[in-house]
Amino acid sequence: MTGYLVQRIGQAVAVLWAAFTVAFILLQMMPGDAVLIRFLGSDFGLSPEQIAQLRVVYGADAPVWQQYLATLGNALFGNFGFSVVSGTPVSQEILTNLPPTLRLAGISFAVAVLLALGTALLATLPRFHWLRDLFQALPGLMISVPVFWLAIVLIQIFSFKLGWVSVINPGPVERMILPIIAIAVPISAPLAQILIRNIDQVSTSGFVPVARAKGASRSFAILRHVIPNALLPTLTIAGVLFGELVAGAVVTETVFGLNGLGRLAERSVRFQDAAVLQAVVLIAAAGFVIVNLIVDLLYPILDPRLRAGRRLPA
Repeated sequence: MTGYLVQRIGQAVAVLWAAFTVAFILLQMMPGDAVLIRFLGSDFGLSPEQIAQLRVVYGADAPVWQQYLATLGNALFGNFGFSVVSGTPVSQEILTNLPPTLRLAGISFAVAVLLALGTALLATLPRFHWLRDLFQALPGLMISVPVFWLAIVLIQIFSFKLGWVSVINPGPVERMILPIIAIAVPISAPLAQILIRNIDQVSTSGFVPVARAKGASRSFAILRHVIPNALLPTLTIAGVLFGELVAGAVVTETVFGLNGLGRLAERSVRFQDAAVLQAVVLIAAAGFVIVNLIVDLLYPILDPRLRAGRRLPA
């Protein structure tokens, strides 16, 4: 188990380094730099000498390889430099905007899981078998629907047509309803499809008739024996989808005007604030890697057969 843990952490570190390096290269390929774009205009009235001094302060005048090593070394200690837009440390902006994004992504993921579980359980009942056929076709449709389009449709229907959710000065709970629906609904469909398929496969296993023969009811056999085994393959897909939630939250925050990493990334793209964009990419990659690492580590804990399988070669 220790060797497996060290291997997975090593792979996670390699993925983070690759994401950091690719993001740095792509940001360097953009025309101009953030200091020139921000301060060269007539709004600030700075002389060429003052702009040159600012480029020295932000490290934009150094060779690219020096910028890469300095940025990578500072990032290891949580120092991402300063934003050219606000002039504040990037780490401070990340700490301010990360909690709202995590809250939105976490609640949306929980709602998506509940929707998927409820749908999968209903699909096991004979009277709701039509749900099984429906969810065989829905995932492709729901995944292909852009999040920003769904968010705009929700605003048009529930805010402007029905008036159920206010878009002008909504309360703290009310302002989260439509963004959560916009993120949770598309990912709940593939989760439900995979869960329904796994339930069908596990239901044909030999231990289910044995449990029924011992007196267990159909509902008890499904809840006690089928669902826990059907959840294991779903964990992998759930980890991938949770990583995608960060990207979905970025778009959703921009559409609904919510504070968070999405608004911060959108502003940084407009002003080519490379330091902030580099940090946002690294944070998103770290979230994706950590979630999938947790899922990988949960597998042998939830399934004793995997622990036994790893001990056999030794």
